[in-house]
Formats: sequence, structure tokens, C-alpha cells
Amino acid sequence: MNYTPLNELKNAWIFKHKSLPIADSDLQKIKPMSTARANTLWDTFISKQVDHPDFFKKGDWAFNKETWVETDNWEKRWDSEESDLPALMAEHINWDANTVIYFCTARNNVIETTWNVFKRCWKNFLFMDDGSILIGKKRKETVQFLSNGNFKIGQKP
Repeated sequence: MNYTPLNELKNAWIFKHKSLPIADSDLQKIKPMSTARANTLWDTFISKQVDHPDFFKKGDWAFNKETWVETDNWEKRWDSEESDLPALMAEHINWDANTVIYFCTARNNVIETTWNVFKRCWKNFLFMDDGSILIGKKRKETVQFLSNGNFKIGQKP
């Protein structure tokens, strides 16, 4: 099985938070990966060396300072009534609505959805802001969300 039911996700509450409701049609498209599939995706696209963003090291593309081109704040927008992504992020990622994306918080915790769903529900996802990396299927643009309220945009190799 490639996916785990959303309600079995350790922090499923982030997608059911009353202050940030998500349409049922979007909930159906938020698919936590099984541990085996998440491990494979992480090893293939994130790191074969470490299991969490806190531990990136030399040899990991996300560790390389040249990967990241600019930093901005996501937390101010998150705390506001605005629902749109921060402008720098929206400008950096110009993907089609149905582009498959992966929100990677750790080797065993990857969530698959579409770019459109992520854009609508990004505030829910950012309850998991501890270095999480957003990548798109067959895309080079990437974003890393930091727990200090900032995000970095860049290009993965």
C-alpha cells in the first residue's frame, strides 16, 4: 500500500483544525505516504544520509548554501487573514495546478498532494514547519519552511 489514511497520520489534527477548515474534496487529495514509500522518496529526492532536515550535512543538496537563493517570512502571512501564499514563494513556484507535490518533513513522513491543494491549505501544512521541504514531481524549484517563521526558496539539482 502506497498511502496511509489521513486520519491515521500522527498529526492528522492539522488538517481538521476548526480555524483552518479544508474542503472534503481537498482532504481526499492529501495523501500521507506509507513509511516504505516515504523512505524511498526521501532517499531518492532528499537525502540518503539523514532522516530529518535538522541533520542535513555536506553531500545533501539541501545543505548546500548555493541551493538557496532567497529567504523571506511565512509566519506573518500565516498569522494574518490572508489566505494566499507569501508573494516570494508564489513567484518562485509557477507550477500547473495539478502538479504533484511532496511535503517532506522526515524520511518516514512525506505527504503527497497537488500544487493547487497545497496553495489552498498551506497554513495547515505549516503546523509542521520544522525544516519541512516542498518539492514538485519532476520540478527543480523547492522551498524549505523553517520553525523561526522564515522560508528559503531555491533550486534542487
